[in-house]
Amino acid sequence: MLAISTVLTALFLSLLFTRVATIALSITGLSKESARFQARSAFTGVGFTTSEEEKIVNHPVRRRVVLTLMLLGNAVLVTILSLLLISFSGATDSSGAWQRIGLLFGGLGALLFLARSKYVDRVMSKAITAGLNRFTTLDVADYAQLLQLTGGFGVIELKVEEDLWVAGKTLEELDLRREGIAVLGIELEQQGFVGVPVGTTLIEAGSTLVLYGHTDHLAALGARRSDDEGDQDHAAALARHRSSGRGAVVES
Repeated sequence: MLAISTVLTALFLSLLFTRVATIALSITGLSKESARFQARSAFTGVGFTTSEEEKIVNHPVRRRVVLTLMLLGNAVLVTILSLLLISFSGATDSSGAWQRIGLLFGGLGALLFLARSKYVDRVMSKAITAGLNRFTTLDVADYAQLLQLTGGFGVIELKVEEDLWVAGKTLEELDLRREGIAVLGIELEQQGFVGVPVGTTLIEAGSTLVLYGHTDHLAALGARRSDDEGDQDHAAALARHRSSGRGAVVES
Protein backbone atom coordinates (compact mmCIF):
# COMPACT_ATOMS: atom_id res chain seq x y z
CA MET A 1 0.00 0.00 0.00
CA LEU A 2 2.88 2.32 0.75
CA ALA A 3 4.16 1.95 -2.83
CA ILE A 4 0.72 2.82 -4.29
CA SER A 5 0.45 5.86 -2.03
CA THR A 6 3.91 6.96 -3.12
CA VAL A 7 2.93 6.53 -6.79
CA LEU A 8 -0.16 8.70 -6.30
CA THR A 9 1.95 11.31 -4.52
CA ALA A 10 4.40 11.29 -7.44
CA LEU A 11 1.54 11.74 -9.90
CA PHE A 12 0.18 14.64 -7.86
CA LEU A 13 3.61 16.26 -7.90
CA SER A 14 3.71 15.74 -11.68
CA LEU A 15 0.46 17.67 -12.06
CA LEU A 16 1.79 20.37 -9.75
CA PHE A 17 5.09 20.68 -11.63
CA THR A 18 3.39 20.99 -15.02
CA ARG A 19 0.90 23.51 -13.63
CA VAL A 20 3.69 25.69 -12.24
CA ALA A 21 5.58 25.45 -15.54
CA THR A 22 2.43 26.30 -17.53
CA ILE A 23 1.92 29.49 -15.55
CA ALA A 24 5.62 30.38 -15.73
CA LEU A 25 5.64 29.92 -19.52
CA SER A 26 2.41 31.93 -19.82
CA ILE A 27 4.08 34.78 -17.97
CA THR A 28 6.82 34.87 -20.62
CA GLY A 29 4.23 35.55 -23.33
CA LEU A 30 3.08 32.12 -24.54
CA SER A 31 -0.64 31.53 -24.85
CA LYS A 32 -2.15 29.37 -22.11
CA GLU A 33 -2.84 26.53 -24.56
CA SER A 34 0.67 26.61 -26.00
CA ALA A 35 2.24 26.87 -22.52
CA ARG A 36 0.24 23.86 -21.30
CA PHE A 37 1.27 21.81 -24.34
CA GLN A 38 4.93 22.72 -23.99
CA ALA A 39 4.95 21.97 -20.25
CA ARG A 40 3.40 18.53 -20.71
CA SER A 41 5.65 17.77 -23.68
CA ALA A 42 8.79 18.65 -21.74
CA PHE A 43 7.73 16.72 -18.65
CA THR A 44 6.89 13.54 -20.59
CA GLY A 45 9.78 13.95 -23.04
CA VAL A 46 7.65 13.66 -26.20
CA GLY A 47 9.24 16.69 -27.89
CA PHE A 48 7.94 19.81 -29.62
CA THR A 49 6.83 20.98 -33.02
CA THR A 50 9.54 22.79 -35.00
CA SER A 51 8.10 26.32 -34.81
CA GLU A 52 7.34 26.14 -31.09
CA GLU A 53 10.72 24.59 -30.32
CA GLU A 54 12.40 27.76 -31.60
CA LYS A 55 10.22 29.92 -29.34
CA ILE A 56 11.35 27.85 -26.34
CA VAL A 57 15.04 27.37 -27.14
CA ASN A 58 15.66 31.00 -28.13
CA HIS A 59 14.12 32.39 -24.93
CA PRO A 60 16.41 32.06 -21.84
CA VAL A 61 13.63 31.93 -19.22
CA ARG A 62 11.50 29.44 -21.17
CA ARG A 63 14.59 27.33 -21.80
CA ARG A 64 15.33 27.09 -18.06
CA VAL A 65 11.73 26.19 -17.25
CA VAL A 66 11.65 23.43 -19.88
CA LEU A 67 15.07 22.07 -18.87
CA THR A 68 13.95 21.81 -15.24
CA LEU A 69 10.76 20.04 -16.31
CA MET A 70 12.72 17.52 -18.39
CA LEU A 71 14.91 16.62 -15.40
CA LEU A 72 11.94 16.33 -13.03
CA GLY A 73 9.94 14.34 -15.57
CA ASN A 74 12.64 11.72 -16.01
CA ALA A 75 13.02 11.30 -12.24
CA VAL A 76 9.28 11.10 -11.55
CA LEU A 77 8.49 8.67 -14.39
CA VAL A 78 11.28 6.29 -13.38
CA THR A 79 10.09 6.44 -9.76
CA ILE A 80 6.48 5.69 -10.71
CA LEU A 81 7.39 2.67 -12.87
CA SER A 82 9.71 1.28 -10.21
CA LEU A 83 7.16 1.62 -7.43
CA LEU A 84 4.41 0.03 -9.52
CA LEU A 85 6.61 -3.00 -10.19
CA ILE A 86 7.49 -3.29 -6.50
CA SER A 87 3.86 -2.93 -5.44
CA PHE A 88 2.36 -5.60 -7.67
CA SER A 89 5.26 -8.01 -7.39
CA GLY A 90 4.71 -7.97 -3.62
CA ALA A 91 1.08 -9.14 -3.89
CA THR A 92 0.89 -12.75 -2.64
CA ASP A 93 -2.68 -13.41 -3.78
CA SER A 94 -5.22 -12.14 -6.26
CA SER A 95 -7.28 -10.33 -3.62
CA GLY A 96 -4.28 -8.25 -2.61
CA ALA A 97 -3.54 -7.36 -6.22
CA TRP A 98 -7.15 -6.31 -6.88
CA GLN A 99 -7.15 -4.22 -3.73
CA ARG A 100 -4.08 -2.37 -4.92
CA ILE A 101 -5.54 -1.93 -8.39
CA GLY A 102 -8.70 -0.46 -6.82
CA LEU A 103 -6.67 1.93 -4.70
CA LEU A 104 -4.59 2.96 -7.71
CA PHE A 105 -7.58 3.67 -9.96
CA GLY A 106 -9.44 5.43 -7.15
CA GLY A 107 -6.47 7.72 -6.62
CA LEU A 108 -6.15 8.31 -10.35
CA GLY A 109 -9.82 9.29 -10.49
CA ALA A 110 -9.33 11.81 -7.69
CA LEU A 111 -6.29 13.29 -9.43
CA LEU A 112 -8.23 13.50 -12.72
CA PHE A 113 -11.01 15.38 -10.94
CA LEU A 114 -8.50 17.82 -9.44
CA ALA A 115 -6.82 18.32 -12.82
CA ARG A 116 -10.12 19.17 -14.54
CA SER A 117 -11.69 21.25 -11.77
CA LYS A 118 -11.94 24.92 -12.74
CA TYR A 119 -12.16 25.91 -9.08
CA VAL A 120 -8.96 24.05 -8.25
CA ASP A 121 -7.34 25.59 -11.33
CA ARG A 122 -8.21 29.12 -10.18
CA VAL A 123 -6.99 28.53 -6.63
CA MET A 124 -3.75 26.87 -7.77
CA SER A 125 -3.11 29.56 -10.38
CA LYS A 126 -3.44 32.33 -7.80
CA ALA A 127 -1.20 30.53 -5.32
CA ILE A 128 1.44 29.66 -7.93
CA THR A 129 1.44 33.19 -9.35
CA ALA A 130 1.89 34.62 -5.86
CA GLY A 131 4.76 32.22 -5.24
CA LEU A 132 6.47 33.10 -8.51
CA ASN A 133 6.04 36.78 -7.72
CA ARG A 134 7.66 36.34 -4.31
CA PHE A 135 10.46 33.88 -5.01
CA THR A 136 11.42 34.59 -8.66
CA THR A 137 12.21 37.55 -10.88
CA LEU A 138 9.62 36.61 -13.49
CA ASP A 139 7.22 39.34 -14.57
CA VAL A 140 3.90 38.05 -13.22
CA ALA A 141 1.63 40.87 -14.37
CA ASP A 142 -1.83 39.60 -15.31
CA TYR A 143 -1.79 40.76 -18.92
CA ALA A 144 -5.11 39.08 -19.69
CA GLN A 145 -6.80 41.30 -17.12
CA LEU A 146 -4.69 44.33 -18.00
CA LEU A 147 -5.68 44.17 -21.68
CA GLN A 148 -9.29 43.15 -20.93
CA LEU A 149 -8.82 39.99 -23.00
CA THR A 150 -11.93 38.47 -21.44
CA GLY A 151 -14.14 41.42 -22.39
CA GLY A 152 -14.30 40.91 -26.14
CA PHE A 153 -10.72 41.99 -26.79
CA GLY A 154 -7.79 39.80 -27.72
CA VAL A 155 -4.24 39.52 -29.00
CA ILE A 156 -3.58 37.51 -32.17
CA GLU A 157 -0.73 36.69 -34.54
CA LEU A 158 -1.67 37.38 -38.16
CA LYS A 159 0.45 35.67 -40.80
CA VAL A 160 0.66 38.03 -43.79
CA GLU A 161 -0.12 36.29 -47.08
CA GLU A 162 0.44 37.89 -50.47
CA ASP A 163 -3.26 38.45 -51.13
CA LEU A 164 -3.98 39.86 -47.68
CA TRP A 165 -5.07 43.50 -47.59
CA VAL A 166 -2.23 44.56 -45.28
CA ALA A 167 0.53 43.12 -47.52
CA GLY A 168 2.76 45.63 -49.29
CA LYS A 169 1.61 48.63 -47.24
CA THR A 170 3.23 50.64 -44.47
CA LEU A 171 1.61 50.92 -41.06
CA GLU A 172 0.84 54.55 -41.83
CA GLU A 173 -1.03 53.53 -44.98
CA LEU A 174 -2.96 50.83 -43.15
CA ASP A 175 -4.19 53.28 -40.52
CA LEU A 176 -5.24 50.36 -38.32
CA ARG A 177 -5.31 52.37 -35.12
CA ARG A 178 -8.29 54.35 -36.39
CA GLU A 179 -10.03 51.01 -36.86
CA GLY A 180 -9.45 50.27 -33.19
CA ILE A 181 -6.57 47.87 -33.83
CA ALA A 182 -3.10 48.33 -32.32
CA VAL A 183 0.04 46.75 -33.81
CA LEU A 184 2.09 45.54 -30.85
CA GLY A 185 4.91 44.06 -32.92
CA ILE A 186 5.98 42.55 -36.22
CA GLU A 187 8.02 39.44 -36.93
CA LEU A 188 9.93 40.27 -40.13
CA GLU A 189 11.65 37.53 -42.11
CA GLN A 190 14.91 39.46 -42.47
CA GLN A 191 15.05 41.67 -39.37
CA GLY A 192 13.37 39.46 -36.79
CA PHE A 193 10.92 40.81 -34.23
CA VAL A 194 10.25 44.56 -34.12
CA GLY A 195 8.35 45.78 -31.07
CA VAL A 196 6.11 48.87 -31.30
CA PRO A 197 6.93 49.45 -34.99
CA VAL A 198 6.87 52.95 -36.50
CA GLY A 199 4.48 54.12 -39.20
CA THR A 200 7.02 53.77 -42.02
CA THR A 201 7.47 50.03 -41.36
CA LEU A 202 6.57 48.07 -44.51
CA ILE A 203 4.41 44.97 -44.03
CA GLU A 204 5.78 42.35 -46.39
CA ALA A 205 4.27 38.99 -47.28
CA GLY A 206 5.65 36.30 -45.00
CA SER A 207 5.87 38.54 -41.94
CA THR A 208 3.69 38.13 -38.85
CA LEU A 209 1.75 40.89 -37.12
CA VAL A 210 0.97 40.86 -33.40
CA LEU A 211 -2.34 42.71 -33.09
CA TYR A 212 -4.54 43.86 -30.22
CA GLY A 213 -8.17 44.86 -30.56
CA HIS A 214 -11.74 43.65 -30.45
CA THR A 215 -11.93 40.06 -31.62
CA ASP A 216 -14.56 40.87 -34.26
CA HIS A 217 -12.35 43.58 -35.77
CA LEU A 218 -9.31 41.30 -35.73
CA ALA A 219 -11.24 38.52 -37.45
CA ALA A 220 -12.50 40.91 -40.12
CA LEU A 221 -8.96 42.17 -40.78
CA GLY A 222 -7.66 38.62 -41.12
CA ALA A 223 -10.26 37.91 -43.81
CA ARG A 224 -9.74 41.18 -45.73
CA ARG A 225 -8.20 40.74 -49.17
CA SER A 226 -6.14 43.10 -51.31
CA ASP A 227 -8.82 44.38 -53.72
CA ASP A 228 -11.43 47.12 -54.02
CA GLU A 229 -13.71 45.29 -51.63
CA GLY A 230 -10.91 45.23 -49.07
CA ASP A 231 -10.49 49.01 -49.36
CA GLN A 232 -14.24 49.42 -48.90
CA ASP A 233 -14.16 47.22 -45.80
CA HIS A 234 -11.36 49.39 -44.40
CA ALA A 235 -13.36 52.57 -45.00
CA ALA A 236 -16.43 51.02 -43.38
CA ALA A 237 -14.34 49.93 -40.37
CA LEU A 238 -13.00 53.47 -39.96
CA ALA A 239 -16.54 54.86 -40.05
CA ARG A 240 -17.82 52.34 -37.50
CA HIS A 241 -14.97 53.01 -35.09
CA ARG A 242 -15.37 56.78 -35.48
CA SER A 243 -19.13 56.62 -34.86
CA SER A 244 -18.59 54.50 -31.75
CA GLY A 245 -16.73 57.43 -30.15
CA ARG A 246 -13.54 55.41 -29.67
CA GLY A 247 -11.70 56.84 -32.66
CA ALA A 248 -11.63 60.43 -31.49
CA VAL A 249 -8.63 59.80 -29.26
CA VAL A 250 -6.36 58.72 -32.09
CA GLU A 251 -7.54 61.10 -34.80
CA SER A 252 -5.28 64.06 -35.46
